[in-house]
Amino acid sequence: MVIKYNYYYNNIPGQGLCRNNLVYTSLMSEDNKIFVQWYHNDTEYHQGKNEVVDPSKMEEKWLREVNYLTHMRNKFPDLVPKIINIDLEKKKIFLEVDGPDFWNQANCDIANYDKVLPDWQEQMLNIIKAHKSLRLYKYSMHPSSYFVVNGKLKSINYFFCHREEEGPLVLSDYKSHIHSDRQNLMREHIERIGISWDKPEPQPVLQKLCFDSFRTNYPIEFIEKAKAIYD
Repeated sequence: MVIKYNYYYNNIPGQGLCRNNLVYTSLMSEDNKIFVQWYHNDTEYHQGKNEVVDPSKMEEKWLREVNYLTHMRNKFPDLVPKIINIDLEKKKIFLEVDGPDFWNQANCDIANYDKVLPDWQEQMLNIIKAHKSLRLYKYSMHPSSYFVVNGKLKSINYFFCHREEEGPLVLSDYKSHIHSDRQNLMREHIERIGISWDKPEPQPVLQKLCFDSFRTNYPIEFIEKAKAIYD
C-alpha cells in the first residue's frame, strides 16, 4: 500500500498554518499515524524563511537527530516515538504517532495542555531527567517537539542536542536555527544572569537559559522544576 504524505503545519490561532519546524521539513501521513522528519531544505514548506541553508550544517543536524533519537530509543524506548524507518539516503525519519503533536492538540494554547494530557508536566520532567542521566543537553524544547501516543508523551527534535563533553558552547554559533523571537527572549535572560552571547558558556547554564526562553510556552512552575534538574 502506498502511503501519501503531506506537509505538516501547526495551526496557530490568529496566524493560521505555520511551519512545524525551523530546520527540517515536516510531513504527516494522511491518516495522522506517521510523522516524518525530512532533513531537506524545502523552500515551499519554509515559505522562503529557511533557517539552515548551509548543507554542511543541515548534515550536522541530521546526524545529531539520528544519533540521539536512536540513543534515546535504546536507553529509554518509552520516551520517544517508535522509529518505523530511517532512510539514510533521503534523510528521512519515519515515526509512529497518534495524531498531531502535543502543541497542535492543545490548539497552540498553554491553557489547554492539561486537557490534552493531565499529567504532561510529570511526563515531560521525566524526559528531561532522562536526558540529564545520559549527560545530554537538549535545547529544542518547543511543545511541538512532543507527541502523545496512548497517553504517553514522546520526545523528538534531537538536532539541537549535545553531549556533556561537547561544552562549553557559544550561543551565537547556533543562531541559524533559533527563531529571532526566541533569540530576543534569550537575550533578556542573558543580560539578567550575566552571560555572553559570543563567548563559550557551560552547558548547564545554557540549558537553564533554554528553559527560561520558553517561559511563554510553559507554566512558570514547570520551568523552575525543569531548571532544578540541572542544578
